Amino acid sequence: MLTRKTIGFLGAGNLAEALIKGLIASGTVRPGQIVASDRMSERLVHIAKAYEIKVFSKNFEAARIADIIFLTVKPGDVDHVLREIAPDIDAGKLLISAAAGVTTVRILDVLKGAGLAHFVSIVRAMPNTPAIVREAATGLSAGAGTGEKQLELARALFEPIGKVAIIKDEALMDAVTGLSGSGPAYVFLFMEALIDGGVRMGLPKETAKALAMQTVLGAAKLAMESPKDLAELRKMVSSPGGTTIEGLKKLDEGGFTEVVERAVEAATRRARELSGK
Repeated sequence: MLTRKTIGFLGAGNLAEALIKGLIASGTVRPGQIVASDRMSERLVHIAKAYEIKVFSKNFEAARIADIIFLTVKPGDVDHVLREIAPDIDAGKLLISAAAGVTTVRILDVLKGAGLAHFVSIVRAMPNTPAIVREAATGLSAGAGTGEKQLELARALFEPIGKVAIIKDEALMDAVTGLSGSGPAYVFLFMEALIDGGVRMGLPKETAKALAMQTVLGAAKLAMESPKDLAELRKMVSSPGGTTIEGLKKLDEGGFTEVVERAVEAATRRARELSGK
């Protein structure tokens, strides 16, 4: 499905690098199938050297030769990039946007405003940075008129680097952004707090770090593989009158659950603001 496709990344920042590294590591595509563009020459030098891919300083140069175009620029740069590449988007290309809060309708409107006279297939994607280690969580939503074949092509690009969820209602992609798109940062902050707590109790920092990381990894793996739901798994650890109960009491006193929910809500709201909703 992908062996004869050229994949272009418009924007060579952290997200693009995560996807490029994950795709190459998975063996899904070869470095020779990937091209990237960016306005920052130092990023291009790094990407070209690290992954042996072809790079361009102009977005239209990458878009022109790519069969699948990844839009991996900041949301505020999307319109400018779309206007730049509009003349080079033919009807056979697939455009995959990973720009948070940018709808497929907006993308098509900007392209049409820049002179695009035909329909182009667009898939909106929200991966996250664990793509670097092929453990991404990615939400995909097809734009209006985009066929199942094109959506499956997008899925084929993301499945080798993690789990994929198809979101039928594109309006829910903002919630995906707030949950899994931003989610790694929430988990990293939690891990930092676990480490700091261990150090405060006398553990060497490296020991606390190793224990915290393995704890989070093991808990996630257990949750994914166990037939029990999360509440049951939590109760397995929480013996009456034991140590875990005391720790959970403090989390409850601090409004831990509510704060995490509000974090997802705030990130979702920001994604909606970016989309103009």
